[in-house]
Amino acid sequence: MTVPVQAASALSRPQPVISVAGAKAVLQAAEAKAAEIGVPVVIVVVDDGGDLKALLAMDGPPKGAIQWAVDKAVTAASFRTPTHVLGQAMEGISWAVPSLMAQPHATLAPGGLPLAVGGAVVGAVGASGGTPEQDQAVAQAGVAALGDGSR
Repeated sequence: MTVPVQAASALSRPQPVISVAGAKAVLQAAEAKAAEIGVPVVIVVVDDGGDLKALLAMDGPPKGAIQWAVDKAVTAASFRTPTHVLGQAMEGISWAVPSLMAQPHATLAPGGLPLAVGGAVVGAVGASGGTPEQDQAVAQAGVAALGDGSR
């Protein structure tokens, strides 16, 4: 079967993704927040499909922080939802958590937030190395760098 080009273009749409400049801005803002609150963290930015775009590991985060930050960012990008909101949504649903946790890079730990531009999710940021509240604050600073009111 042959599909005319014009009809084929109607079957797809362009999807914006975070640029290198955007990923750097997120990293810089998140790193500044981590320095301000005095917590060494790992900050990860992924694109809308969860593929690594940028990573910054400050001096001194705990072992495992790189993988945790990746997991937070991938989860937030995949579900287009902050990891802490996803965790709250899973409370009381006994079958949901094991199903989610069977997925690669899935986590419900706070510190993973989607990044949006013009209302479209373009990626996500994950922060790990501090308390859940510290990781969340660092990630939120990264989100604020894009200035689109991402969650």
